Amino acid sequence: MAKKEVAASTQPINIGISDKDRKKIADGLSRLLADTYTLYLKTHNFHWNVTGPMFNTLHLMFEGQYNELALAVDSIAERIRALGFPAPGTYKEFAKLSSIPEADGVPSAEEMIRQLVQGHEAVTCTARATFPETDAAADEPSADLLTQRMQIHEKTAWMLRSLLA
Repeated sequence: MAKKEVAASTQPINIGISDKDRKKIADGLSRLLADTYTLYLKTHNFHWNVTGPMFNTLHLMFEGQYNELALAVDSIAERIRALGFPAPGTYKEFAKLSSIPEADGVPSAEEMIRQLVQGHEAVTCTARATFPETDAAADEPSADLLTQRMQIHEKTAWMLRSLLA
């Protein structure tokens, strides 16, 4: 039975996208996954540690955001797998791939909001940077995923920025 599993894993992928293009797209999606997971962790941390007069509002808002991010990491990782590549899944890999810095200590509620705005904008930029490869390869499923992620992160950044006005 093990031989069958090995044979299945070496089955060529023929989805109308070249190996080279699938690799480029998977690499971009891996960076998106790392950014998304890092933002998830940061948002969850802030959910646990926020204090101040806006505690209840921010605690609930951050919870909704980290729950959405938790679902997103699964969708992104599954797309990488569908393209035929392993999805990164360790803190070490995420730290190498992510453009989002970890928070030092426990920032003020206002600083948490600022950092989350920056994080959502960073994820948007990562998704946007990956889009040309998906477009050039006519990889509509990956393009759709990226478009959805950009819409969500742009809207979330706007909502968080509104709290700082």
